[in-house]
Amino acid sequence: MRLSGLIRATVVATVLGAVLTAVPRLAIAQALETAPVAALPAPRLTFSEQEMLLARQAAAYPGLADFYGTNGLKPLFSGPEGAVRRAALIAAIDEAASHGLPPSRYRAQLLRQLDREGVDTAEEEIRFARVFADWSHDITGGILDPARVEPGIKREVLRPRPGDLLREFATSADPAAMLAALPSQDPRYEALRKALAKQSRLVAPSDAPQVPEGLWREGMSDPAIAALRVRLASVGFAAAPAGSPLTFDAPLAQAVAGFQQAAGLPADGVAGPRTVARINRGPGAEAAPILAALERMRWMYGHDLNARHVWVNLPEFNARIYEAGQEIFETRVVIGKAKPDFETPEFTETMKYMVVNPRWNVPRSITVKEYLPRLQANRNAVSHLDVVDGAGNVIPRDRIDFRQYTAKTFPYRMRQKPSDDNALGQVKFMFPNPWNIYLHDTPTRHLFNQSSRAYSHGCIRVGRPIDLAHELLRGQVADPAAVFDKALRSGRETYLNIRPPLPVHLVYFTAFPDETGQIHRFPDIYGRDALIHAALVKAGLDSAAMDE
Repeated sequence: MRLSGLIRATVVATVLGAVLTAVPRLAIAQALETAPVAALPAPRLTFSEQEMLLARQAAAYPGLADFYGTNGLKPLFSGPEGAVRRAALIAAIDEAASHGLPPSRYRAQLLRQLDREGVDTAEEEIRFARVFADWSHDITGGILDPARVEPGIKREVLRPRPGDLLREFATSADPAAMLAALPSQDPRYEALRKALAKQSRLVAPSDAPQVPEGLWREGMSDPAIAALRVRLASVGFAAAPAGSPLTFDAPLAQAVAGFQQAAGLPADGVAGPRTVARINRGPGAEAAPILAALERMRWMYGHDLNARHVWVNLPEFNARIYEAGQEIFETRVVIGKAKPDFETPEFTETMKYMVVNPRWNVPRSITVKEYLPRLQANRNAVSHLDVVDGAGNVIPRDRIDFRQYTAKTFPYRMRQKPSDDNALGQVKFMFPNPWNIYLHDTPTRHLFNQSSRAYSHGCIRVGRPIDLAHELLRGQVADPAAVFDKALRSGRETYLNIRPPLPVHLVYFTAFPDETGQIHRFPDIYGRDALIHAALVKAGLDSAAMDE
């Protein structure tokens, strides 16, 4: 049948757009302006009623329109031939809860009903296609938009296009295997999934006795210990009593320690208030960081984490270099203060060079907020810093009336020469980014001995900067230490390129596995994980979803 002019234009544009996706948009526009009409692809003008219905249904969803336009408006899930694909999709979304994703979002019950009845209409076809698009979108890049969660999360998610995934699904000889390969294959993602499953297994059945409040340790006897023994056994930590079930014996201490480790508590084998409170309730606060970590790992989907890279986990106050999935370097770091203007953002950029004997160009925010008031009170204050104009010329302070300027009108910059007490120390590591964040040395060494290290204005101070420089130069020069030392002894600001450049991932995990899969927990210093978990809850996730 003939389509109206509007529908015809829509369908032709969809098909033509899909054909030309690999061509830059400017080139497409120029080609369409200059090409003769006869040279353009001849549009298909006649469609069956079913094809027209499918085109109308898909038109509201760009990713689906992309796929069905290049698929000749042929159904993917309809009829008996689509049964294998429907089964594969339903099996995949049945795993949603294990990934920390809300099962209700994917409407599995409705899909099962449609599958039993047979998918014959365009509307039913699109229902399956939309669930595929939702699932593939979420599992390959997360359910949340990082930028909308918190301003300090600058992460750009590199997710595949839904049309491309649908085309791969349509041509796959094993649709189930294709979907199974979509989630992150990083072993740390799988370790987080296992940790989430353990959290749900730590929920005692409703008929298990509550443990009375108190502090129970080996050698004590009390009826409360019998309740502790029963409740531990109900969640898989049974301890047969060596004598009386009312006595806290060595096997019970081992069971308590096992539960504590599984729950992310210090495994001391003593049932104190925190342990008793945890065993008396279902999954709660302990699961939230794991759910946030799974979402954050999905945000990293487009990055090759097997390639050599720098990984800075802000809440851990730690930086590492990984190569082929293995840690090859580690150092403590100091990060931005837990204040809105100083918090270190999260993002990924490429480290291109290091600067030995760096000058410190004081950020304007520090200049006008911290130093200008001091200069207005005493022009000789902060004498270790030069006052420079826009051209980089040092201006003598006796030529400047600092009192006539405000934070908005102050026309100068401040800069510190290379020196032993330079704020950036002996070296800084540059991965250019809009926020002017970088890694650097520091003369303030005592802060690295503290357990909580959030003291900077936003940049990242490195505990072992010289060792880091050597490791970054390894492989590109025969003697990294000699090359670095020569640059350092020159006393001049010297740039050393890093070849090849490598990614720097500034990440924020308050729960993360080590190489053995054991989950380590860190403080939510900036409150970002709490916001992520709240956003997940709003998206339909709650503790009950883990049991669906």
